[in-house]
Amino acid sequence: MIRSRYGLRARVITLTLAPTLIIGLLLSALFSFNRYHDLETQVINAGASIIEPLAIASEDALRNDSRESARRIISYAHRKNSKFVRSIAIFDAKNELFVTSNFHPNFEEMMYPRDKPIPALSSSQLDENTLILRTPILAESRLVEGNWNEPNAPILGYIAIELDLTSLRLQQYQEIFSACLVLIMGLILSGVFAFRLMHDVTKPISHMKDVVDRIRRGHLDVRIEGTMHGELDDLKKGINAMAMSLSEYHVEMQHSIDQATSDLRETLEQLEIQNVELDIAKKRAQEAARVKSEFLANMSHELRTPLNGVIGFTRQMLKTQLTNSQQDYLQTIEKSANNLLNIINDILDFSKLEAGKLALENIPFEFQDTLEEVINLQATSAHEKGLEITLKVDSKIPSGLVGDPLRIQQILTNLMGNSIKFTEHGNIDISVEMRSQREDSIELQFMVRDTGIGISERQQAQLFQAFSQADASISRRYGGTGLGLVITQKLVSQMGGEISLTSRLHQGSTFWFTIRVHTTDMPMSDSLLETSGLADKQLLLIEPNMQAASIVQQTLTSTGLKVTYRSSMPTESGHYDYVLLNLSPSKEVDIVEIETWIHSALQMSSNIIIGTPSTELALADQLMQRFPVQCITKPIARKKLLQTLLSHQPQSVEVVELPPMPNQDKLPLTVMAVDDNPANLKLITALLQERVESVISCKNGLDAVKEAQVRHFDIILMDIQMPHMDGVTACKEIKKIELNSQTPVVAVTAHAMSGERDRLLKAGMDDYLTKPIEEHILQQVLVHWNPHASTDEVQKLELPAPQSSQETDSVPVMYEVNSDLIIDWQNALRQAANKPDLAHEMLQMLVDYIPQVNQVIEQALEDDQFPAEDLLHHVHKLHGSCSYSGVPRLKKVCATLEQALRSGATVADVEPELFEMQDEMEKVIEAARAHLTA
Repeated sequence: MIRSRYGLRARVITLTLAPTLIIGLLLSALFSFNRYHDLETQVINAGASIIEPLAIASEDALRNDSRESARRIISYAHRKNSKFVRSIAIFDAKNELFVTSNFHPNFEEMMYPRDKPIPALSSSQLDENTLILRTPILAESRLVEGNWNEPNAPILGYIAIELDLTSLRLQQYQEIFSACLVLIMGLILSGVFAFRLMHDVTKPISHMKDVVDRIRRGHLDVRIEGTMHGELDDLKKGINAMAMSLSEYHVEMQHSIDQATSDLRETLEQLEIQNVELDIAKKRAQEAARVKSEFLANMSHELRTPLNGVIGFTRQMLKTQLTNSQQDYLQTIEKSANNLLNIINDILDFSKLEAGKLALENIPFEFQDTLEEVINLQATSAHEKGLEITLKVDSKIPSGLVGDPLRIQQILTNLMGNSIKFTEHGNIDISVEMRSQREDSIELQFMVRDTGIGISERQQAQLFQAFSQADASISRRYGGTGLGLVITQKLVSQMGGEISLTSRLHQGSTFWFTIRVHTTDMPMSDSLLETSGLADKQLLLIEPNMQAASIVQQTLTSTGLKVTYRSSMPTESGHYDYVLLNLSPSKEVDIVEIETWIHSALQMSSNIIIGTPSTELALADQLMQRFPVQCITKPIARKKLLQTLLSHQPQSVEVVELPPMPNQDKLPLTVMAVDDNPANLKLITALLQERVESVISCKNGLDAVKEAQVRHFDIILMDIQMPHMDGVTACKEIKKIELNSQTPVVAVTAHAMSGERDRLLKAGMDDYLTKPIEEHILQQVLVHWNPHASTDEVQKLELPAPQSSQETDSVPVMYEVNSDLIIDWQNALRQAANKPDLAHEMLQMLVDYIPQVNQVIEQALEDDQFPAEDLLHHVHKLHGSCSYSGVPRLKKVCATLEQALRSGATVADVEPELFEMQDEMEKVIEAARAHLTA
């Protein structure tokens, strides 16, 4: 209201005063600026008119060294111009004061710098209210001869005069004040004219505005009164006529409104009744949806439990002696059950997502291995259709990440499954790039490209809707629930990312999604590979698929190999350290042609590696039996390929074997070993008995505390997870006993996850050993913590903290563990200190313990309420036994299952892994019996 009332008045004042103010400011500023500098120029010219004659008059006085004559000259000049002259001084050629007209407290300000020659020209120096002028005193000959620019001409000295500018400044301020006074007077005069204009123009307009505002509020009987002139009178008549018309329209409109209001009231009553009915129907639909979701979740779980039993026992039956028909029937049953299980899992995941009950895990995992596991699982389906699968991972992505690997695999499985389903020929290319990095988290972008049938724009809009697919005919042809992409979209959203696609009909599709995960420094690989031995080696790569060849070549080049690529077997001969021959899944297998290729390759290198499609396992066995070659399954995993290449290299590090110790004196120590696993306890005891004089064994923490109360120990090796009392609690109790309060307690555990070492040391442990225990590391610990030895008698070893904690399955680089063997006897011997009898006994103890674990698994599978903690205890105990028995496959299954249970998985969540563990345990028993009886 205030703004509209004074808007016109403000504009009149502004347009009237602004030009006056701007012009006045410009003129005042110009006048003040010119006057200011004119006054300064006048003072400088006045000073110059004083100092220049004085310089000429002082020449004879300086030449004749007549100070009195010079003083009379400058004193007269000072008195004559005393209003603004403070002091006049004459300096000789050596820059020394010759004479002055007035005492000056600091002649340094009037002097030239002593380290510089006296200039031949006059100069001035302005400093606030002081002006100093300096003029050289020249010999008369220079003035007569005109040698001003002669550098060696004589300069007798110079004269300096200090002027007081106080009066000048005062006069300058007076001039500025006068300009401002003129400006203010001009503004006042303009203001008078502006207010007169407002009285004649804006006041009538304001009156008309008020009348129009009253008319707007409904006072249609109001009219503009008073005498106005010119256009304002025409405007007054127009407003009054408009008010009369509005008054007539108002009467007519009010009648129409009354009629419409009556009709609307009846309509609103009907709508209110309909809204009540819709609200009741909505609540019923929401309740039905909730009941449906609960029913789906419950039924999916109830169906999955017996279905896992069907799959498990089908696999068990397939291991027995069967006829071809029976084997075919069982395989059909297994395939159908797996398809049904996938559908049920989709429904269960969708129900959990809809109910908001699907929680993501946050565990460390090896990134590339996780992706390659999905690729390998999908490879068979792709190779059956003749499709090539490739995986390209950005080298900037760390090997270890923290997130939910199972859900990442599920997302990738869904997208790859769709690509394989709708692609008849070509490639399925998967690539992962790092988009951004922020502190300890990174954003990854996954892309799944195919050369399939493509998706039209109309069909793309239906993809991320539940229970729908791109086309009904496709659904009938390819099957599926239509939930895969919906689940994928929700999982990606929960991981802080987004998903989308680009596709053109009959030209393929590209699905991409982003997720955000955390990084970790802990190594995740099952074994650490030393690839320095491959540097500068020559490798011939034969790969018909360009995309696959590029990725394999990039992998090999990063290790230092020099790779030569050919799309087919070259006709020219050459010598290479390795030949990698990859067979295409899109071509029919011609055994004769392959044998020809192998013969040609053997002429180039003695190390031949053949990459075979996952559908040609029988071909791989046949080739390895007939030729000195090694076969690996495509798509080629990076770690598997490097392990295969390294298997042809001579061992760069010998297997560590401690020398026999009968002639070596045992350490005078009393050591207590505590472990609930009989196999672990037996091995630790056997290793200690060779190195120390006395060993006491305890099966749990309670027994260890009791032993610590009755005798003193020099060192205690303590397991962490034990029944009745865990190792950390036992350590704290032992530290309270005065007899062993200073005894070092060394933690021994297979649970070597990131941060575990720091946690145990903070909990009171003095040191940390990872299972399986290496003999040389145990010897280092004993020497380091030996209380009877000093640095003078024996050089104590400093045990460096590991750079990063390793996983349970990590193996030192010097030991090559063959994870394809059921029993790796060489590894078992190494863990048993190269004692065959002890290794056999450890294996026998594992075999004796397996039935007990199998019984616990059967109870867990039958009882949905079986405590996961009890299952975890037995799995962890079996895992520890596997670490010393040389069973890498069973050990890996135990590690996977233990990690899942520690992450909060229920027994129902790990049912497939439990069936797999039962299979591996049965294989270990059969292999162990054959080995032990041999």
